[in-house]
Amino acid sequence: MSTPRSMLETGFDVEKVREDFPVLKQTIHAKPLVYLDSAATAQKPFVVIDAIRKFHEVDCANIHRGVHELSQRSTAAYEETRGKAKRFLNARSRSEVIFVRGTTEGINLVASTWGRQNVSKGDEIIISALEHHSNIVPWQMLCEEKDATLRVIPMNDRGELILEEYEKLLGPRTRLVAVGHVSNALGTINPVRAIVDMAHGVGALALIDGAQAAPHMKIDVGLLDADFYTFSGHKVFGPTGIGVLYGKAKLLDAMPPYQGGGDMIRTVTFEKTTYNEVPYKFEAGTPNIAGGIGMGAALDYVTNLGLDRIAAYEHELLVYGTQLLSRIPGLRMIGTAREKAAVLSFVIDGIHPHDIGTVLDRMGIAVRTGHHCAQPVMDWFRIPATTRASLAFYNTTSELDALADGLRKVKEVFG
Repeated sequence: MSTPRSMLETGFDVEKVREDFPVLKQTIHAKPLVYLDSAATAQKPFVVIDAIRKFHEVDCANIHRGVHELSQRSTAAYEETRGKAKRFLNARSRSEVIFVRGTTEGINLVASTWGRQNVSKGDEIIISALEHHSNIVPWQMLCEEKDATLRVIPMNDRGELILEEYEKLLGPRTRLVAVGHVSNALGTINPVRAIVDMAHGVGALALIDGAQAAPHMKIDVGLLDADFYTFSGHKVFGPTGIGVLYGKAKLLDAMPPYQGGGDMIRTVTFEKTTYNEVPYKFEAGTPNIAGGIGMGAALDYVTNLGLDRIAAYEHELLVYGTQLLSRIPGLRMIGTAREKAAVLSFVIDGIHPHDIGTVLDRMGIAVRTGHHCAQPVMDWFRIPATTRASLAFYNTTSELDALADGLRKVKEVFG
């Protein structure tokens, strides 16, 4: 049975919030949609959809270059998002906020600029066993190019990083530590402040992949002391193709440009080009203007809801869902960290996750199945894939009841 809303300690009015998300009102295969795949991409509230539509209907023009009214309005709206992102991250300056296509590009930007400039033969980069491919492959590529070494922080059976082993990996050749704030595959919340401090203790920098953290908790890059922090707009209820890379000003100033083209320049002659100031030095070409404006609306939306309230409500959902699924015979949770975001990743004895996802889809329940772009995590647990239900503040206990009922029917189908 679903827990009545009045019994939820947070008092979060989820039914009111759900009215803001038009996609949730539809049916799939004649069943009400139960969307449990927010870690892949989160749904968009009306305010985001309206902001994007307004840009295309009223303000559509290129930014930074035009003196006419439409260009001035679109520039102001786009740059307003930079200020919102600064406040969202508690960065010190707007110039520390770089717009990118998403977390993947943010990491690649750092690897291609700071990495190529500062990593040499024999140096070491540390990542963790929990990483998404986006925080593995760029560093592998850099290490191959520079003849450097990639080292990996191991985890325990709960899916928690072992800090004692991490400490042993750190040394005088460590140049960068790059870890996820929250695991997309398991939901583990990593102790990133401790990880950053330990990196700084040996003179290394720290990059935090915040793709799965930004939608669920308050981020303060000043308190974390991260040198770089990056997240994606589409994870935080905004559009795809837009995101943010935060970097400390002194590091960004010293880094070479990522790409060449319009808007990242100050002067161009055939003999020499001089570059624009930060952050524009890293933003070549016409950007995703509508996406940037939409992301600004999304940041406003979650800020107004309150990240602390969101985290508390989602934790209630996590506890309820964990208890519910744990009662299903043959179901095993993958990832049981003591500090965890609202991700329920599991396997069921004798049933492939893809089959689980297919049957659930016929019931209108959207989950993610596969390795979740985290193949090393699957390899560590000696499984090919999991079924993952990833929750957001628009989910309800009744939807978790529907998931549990659906899984029991899956077991009947394949029993």
